Amino acid sequence: MNKFLVLGTALAISSFFIACGGGDSGTEKAAKSENPANKTASSSGYSSITVSDGGTIKGHVSFGGAIPPKQKLEVTKDVSVCGKVAHYNQAVVVSDQGGLANVMVKITNIAAGKSMDTAAGEVVLNQTGCAFKPHVTLLHVGQPCTILNSDGILHNIHTFSEINKPVNHAQPGFKKKMSQTFDKAEIIRIACDVHNWMGGYIVVADNPYYAITDADGNFELADVPAGSYTLEYWQESLGTQTKEVAVAAGTSVEADAEFTTGS
Repeated sequence: MNKFLVLGTALAISSFFIACGGGDSGTEKAAKSENPANKTASSSGYSSITVSDGGTIKGHVSFGGAIPPKQKLEVTKDVSVCGKVAHYNQAVVVSDQGGLANVMVKITNIAAGKSMDTAAGEVVLNQTGCAFKPHVTLLHVGQPCTILNSDGILHNIHTFSEINKPVNHAQPGFKKKMSQTFDKAEIIRIACDVHNWMGGYIVVADNPYYAITDADGNFELADVPAGSYTLEYWQESLGTQTKEVAVAAGTSVEADAEFTTGS
């Protein structure tokens, strides 16, 4: 009996030390998982580094040739709400000065740079006036997108994707807010099946060097590490272009582009 008692005591003491001191404790494991050094690499291979004396890429995307006339869309449902304002095709939006809006610009070949802080700011896609606003929504991989229904009528958010899992969620008027995330970088077309004139895009970025041109066709990518890069310009109806650009430390470089109907 004494032998069993001694053996049992020894096992109990061993178990105590394994639980409390052997290997990583729960606290030590949590501390390691919270170490910023463990969070620098994304699933796409992009790594966050401290960018000191980074450069800036600025540009203007224009439409070559005569400004295309606006194409009015017919409102065929929920006219009392959707027909309050005129709706126009948003596939090619050109300012009076020829600037091309809603063009995605990104660096395609950057492996490391500033942090992708998915908690910085809320991305909102609103269904208001029976239109998606903004027409092109930019967010990061894993970043929540708040989808609003400000119209008080039935909408639905329907995504047409090839990499991410497709989404098709009804959003009745009483459901003012939903949230959605996407796990892979992709340009995703969106639609509302209830109102067939509603359309837009969600751009899911896998690095922080993406931008959408504003109403005048302007864009800016800041805090770019010095180096040589490939810029990609994407427009939903006019196609894709690329341009090589060299960024020097602490300087700004211009990277303009022009699209035409024959691009």
